[in-house]
Amino acid sequence: MYDINKLKKLREETGVSFSLCKKALEETNNNIEEAKKLLTKWGADKIKDKAGRTTSAGAIFSYVHHNKKIASLVEILCETDFVSTNKEFSSLGQEIAMQIASLKPQTIEELLNQNYIRDPSKKILDLLKDAVLKFGENIKINRIIYWEI
Repeated sequence: MYDINKLKKLREETGVSFSLCKKALEETNNNIEEAKKLLTKWGADKIKDKAGRTTSAGAIFSYVHHNKKIASLVEILCETDFVSTNKEFSSLGQEIAMQIASLKPQTIEELLNQNYIRDPSKKILDLLKDAVLKFGENIKINRIIYWEI
């Protein structure tokens, strides 16, 4: 049995569906921290399951630093237009564009392995895993561009 208040809290903190949050709480005896770890593991498993699925939708996100001398672009692909126009997908794109402008990765692989500037306990790959779990679609970074004057 799960605790409804913990279910609401876990859902708010992770953005993952109620059904997956409920399942994680049931499997961890209502331990929110353990449930988060379980959801993260499931996210990694979902990435493997969805990796072969076609990503024919997506969006391009940009960031221009306040000094107007540094800019970046990132193309993030997903499976449907529904997800590509989602507010949380847009937030993910903006965060990754800012990450690129801040840490200048040369390749997508380098970007994926960087510590996330807002939360160094996570890597950019973790943000993508969270998005796959949240949206239930294959999501990948297709191209990155960094400019500096």
